[in-house]
Amino acid sequence: MTLVKHIYRNLMDDDVFGIAAQLSYFFLLSLFPLLIFLMTLFPYLPITQEDLLNLFRDFAPSGTMELIESNLNQVSQKNGALLSFGVIGTVWSASNGINAIVKAFNKAYGVKEGRSFLRARFMSIVLTFAMILVIVVALILPVFGKHIGTFLFAQLELSAQFISVWNALRWLVSSIIIFVIFIGLYWLAPSKKFACRSAIPGAAFATIGWILTSFAFSYYVSNFGNYSATYGSIGAIIVLMIWFYISGIIIIIGGEVNAFFSNRVKDC
Repeated sequence: MTLVKHIYRNLMDDDVFGIAAQLSYFFLLSLFPLLIFLMTLFPYLPITQEDLLNLFRDFAPSGTMELIESNLNQVSQKNGALLSFGVIGTVWSASNGINAIVKAFNKAYGVKEGRSFLRARFMSIVLTFAMILVIVVALILPVFGKHIGTFLFAQLELSAQFISVWNALRWLVSSIIIFVIFIGLYWLAPSKKFACRSAIPGAAFATIGWILTSFAFSYYVSNFGNYSATYGSIGAIIVLMIWFYISGIIIIIGGEVNAFFSNRVKDC
């Protein structure tokens, strides 16, 4: 069976669209607690709210950034009790999302969940903090990279060319970090042991697919989709939910890709 036939057959058999709908809900539920938690780290890290927004601005549909920015601005004016709320809210919401991903990956591999509830929840929490750590690294690297790049290009008297080089490198670094996140997710989430390199095909598909679909959906929303005319003031939330839904489908299909290649190796 070819990869395309495998994915097409399993789209319905594994309820990919239904689980993606669950993921979109949990992604939305955990988004703002995650952003709040990251904001509480600003005093201890060389990053600002603008650096955080730029990370999301690169991929998020244009209509959603105003919603995200306005909520962050409201939250940033409140007291310092955000840290505990951010940790609890992010861990709980994101771990529910990871559990939905685990369910989807187990279906893709045709295995049952063999871990206890506590062990599975602990794994979800570990993955959540690992994801937060990677996001923090993704925020810090461009800050230091820009300073180092500015200094080096100034020494070579090539400051004018630095911006174009930096923009290209920024996209490359972001793509690599997304790829690393997906490898960790595909390797650790399923209730099946396999080598880390076996997660590479699905991670590559998910990285490329997610970036391309995010750009395509953002272009569609900016030029054709007038969601505010249909949904009014909640149009931005609807756009965000659809983006998360599409992202969920891409992530699950990445798991199906890994399962396909895993079965081929087993059959050989």
